[in-house]
Amino acid sequence: MFNGQPLPFFQPLIDTATGRIAGYEALARLRDEQGQIVSAGPLFTDPGVDPDDLLDLDRTIRRMALEAFRDNPDGFISINISPLWVSRLEPGKPLPSLQLLEEIGLPPEQVVFEITELQGDLQELKEAVRRYREAGIRIAIDDFGAGYSMLDRVLALEPDILKLDIQLFRQAASGNGNSGDFVKALALMAEKSGCWIIAEGVETEQELHFALECGARYVQGYLFARPAENFLPPDAVKAEFSRMRDDYAAGKLAERAKLMELRNSLSVLFGDLRKWLAKGGKPTDLPSPKSYPWLLRCFLCDAHGTQISPNYEWTNNSWKADPRYLDHNWSWRPYFYQILAEAGQDSRVILSNRYRDATTNQYCITSGLFIDNSRHLLLVDIDTALI
Repeated sequence: MFNGQPLPFFQPLIDTATGRIAGYEALARLRDEQGQIVSAGPLFTDPGVDPDDLLDLDRTIRRMALEAFRDNPDGFISINISPLWVSRLEPGKPLPSLQLLEEIGLPPEQVVFEITELQGDLQELKEAVRRYREAGIRIAIDDFGAGYSMLDRVLALEPDILKLDIQLFRQAASGNGNSGDFVKALALMAEKSGCWIIAEGVETEQELHFALECGARYVQGYLFARPAENFLPPDAVKAEFSRMRDDYAAGKLAERAKLMELRNSLSVLFGDLRKWLAKGGKPTDLPSPKSYPWLLRCFLCDAHGTQISPNYEWTNNSWKADPRYLDHNWSWRPYFYQILAEAGQDSRVILSNRYRDATTNQYCITSGLFIDNSRHLLLVDIDTALI
């Protein structure tokens, strides 16, 4: 057993398009004899707690949350559903949660069932999700990105909403390691599959900016509001959220300005490199890299992506030729066919998306310029850390 009075707390989810509160997640809490509020979450992972007691607690708080939200005219409420509870349902029997919604009188369209944990039988869960969706309920999956088994559930359940794994999200938002690109790739995958993204645990403006960069439709966290017993006015955080969103947009515009500066510098560099080629292309005649501190290397390919020159790299205050990549064809690389798609525009400096260079392990951008009536492609690799 457990001690304390069960009750639901509610944490708002902010719509990034409007800044308004779009809905709430219901969270399980207990009030002890001294009136202190504690999370009931640890009970659900404690093997010493009787599963029947946990099921009673879960259903009690679920009913209280839905009854409290019933009189809320706008938005949706997200309710956690454990796959373990689903596995205890009798096949063909009515689903208790659907019966509860009908009894309370809350439209299913205002409800999101959030699938938590990785346990339970996937086929049973898939069948329950099908019935929930037929009733008009949207499905979310929590901790997206936490592991392969979660990806397996995403493919099987085809959810409407994905909630990024909070630990992975925070690590990615901090800028440490490779997790940022990984989370952005997850978000892109979600977007292509028609899912909306929720970023939870947002506590700083830096984390908010990263959530926006990932295309999150909803954000949730202490930066906006802590969980509470009561609901807030829909516009409670709109003004502050709008300011932070404007700061993010301003930062992106500043990045765009830096990119334009880079393009201008590249135009000058490519002009120097064309003169260098016209003079015979000797390494000793290459222009000084002092004006281009971000320059990693330059090389020449034919129009089909086959490298026809060595890599020229600035090493120990002089240009060195590295012939190891002669005759390698790079047209299969994502950054390269992005550049090849622009063939025929000799005067246009082309930039790839950022990628991690397999040789140096550095984050790079490759820039290209077609020359000689698009018969050759002049390329430079750029260290993005020095832009």
